Amino acid sequence: MPNTTHKTNAPVRLEGFNAVLKPSQYGYSLKALVGDELISVLEKEREDQVEWCISKLKNPKRKTERPVPWEEVDNGKYTIKFSWGEDNKPPIYDTEGTLVTDLNIPLYEGSAVKLAFYQKPYLLRDGVTYGTSLKLRGVQIITVNSKAGVDTGELSDEDVRTMFGTCEGYKTSEPNPQPVDTTPCSEQIDDDF
Repeated sequence: MPNTTHKTNAPVRLEGFNAVLKPSQYGYSLKALVGDELISVLEKEREDQVEWCISKLKNPKRKTERPVPWEEVDNGKYTIKFSWGEDNKPPIYDTEGTLVTDLNIPLYEGSAVKLAFYQKPYLLRDGVTYGTSLKLRGVQIITVNSKAGVDTGELSDEDVRTMFGTCEGYKTSEPNPQPVDTTPCSEQIDDDF
């Protein structure tokens, strides 16, 4: 079953806890906010993958489908989740296509990235539990939030770097953390009136 690579054309915002450059005690993880247009494509693709899983079950009468790897958090907004181990880390690039090697970059909630990933069907060893997961092919850092406290398949690191191209934003050679406006709303000046 071929895997289609999906790419977020516009940057997406990281949400919640992320361990992208350094693993937490549970390994690496990334959680990002996406729109319903991408989820519609993933849901349609999942239908075919679930059919494939069901065809491989030992006992289809006892089947157990696992939840989707995304969750609706607002009307038309979803979080997608990825996790990986040290042996299948996706390449991570800056906006110029330079491979990021500095593990101390604060790539946390509020940072903006572009993602390349695919959806993969799976069947657990029990022979009756199945579902799909999302696997990262690569990440491009667009902005870094400095105030926040993969299986790459057939694509090479160069293929993933080329897929993203270049744009304005974070550069490994010239880090540019942007301050976050922490002024309470009641103290902000409203210039509209």
